[in-house]
Amino acid sequence: MLAKRIIPCLDVDNGRVVKGINFVNIKDAGNPVELAKFYNSEGADELVLLDITASFENRSIMLDIVHEVAKQIFIPFTVGGGIKSINDIKNILLAGADKVSINTQAVNNPKLITEAAKTFGSQCIVLAIDAKKIDNSWEVFVNGGRTSTNLDALDWAEKAAKAGAGEILLTSMDRDGTQNGYDNELVEKISSVVNIPVIASGGAGTMKDFLEVFTEGKADAALAASLFHSRKLEIRNLKKYLRSKKIAIRN
Repeated sequence: MLAKRIIPCLDVDNGRVVKGINFVNIKDAGNPVELAKFYNSEGADELVLLDITASFENRSIMLDIVHEVAKQIFIPFTVGGGIKSINDIKNILLAGADKVSINTQAVNNPKLITEAAKTFGSQCIVLAIDAKKIDNSWEVFVNGGRTSTNLDALDWAEKAAKAGAGEILLTSMDRDGTQNGYDNELVEKISSVVNIPVIASGGAGTMKDFLEVFTEGKADAALAASLFHSRKLEIRNLKKYLRSKKIAIRN
């Protein structure tokens, strides 16, 4: 059994880490370089950095921040936001990222997934899905959660996996920042239709939430932001708890 992963997320806007609730009410949460350095020492398995306004503002990601963060950490590093082309992916990888996360442009041009996977390898390509429950299904949103696509999240996940995505970063917009627990129903449904790892995001509030997303949601990794930024939960203590519950987790 592959070990489950704990992944802090740095949502960056204008060079600062920010955090909101349900993708709105954004507040400052710190310096991305300092936070990255802290999480590297705290035992995080990976780190994700998302430039959350790049797509909406139609601009490229801030490569200087990617470069500075990459110099501070020795764990796998995923970067997303505003990626439109193979050249954008190349520049982010050259700046020090190990993987890239694509969302808006993957929806606009699904062929980008296949082209990127062929160029850099599927292991480098993470498909980010921001999903919101509408009636009895989940709809994909893009542009930082601002724009509806009318795409069914399960259908899109399945299509993207077949196109060459190596991993899915799945965020429940309904749970984002609420600390009310992951949307385990959504995570389990996505996990059941793809044969690639699924990272659950949105809603972590307690250690039990992580346990449940691994057991009930069948997630391969769990991502959190505000919970870690506020120091409400420390990664080392979380891992100790999960090991006590017989979850395979890295040291």
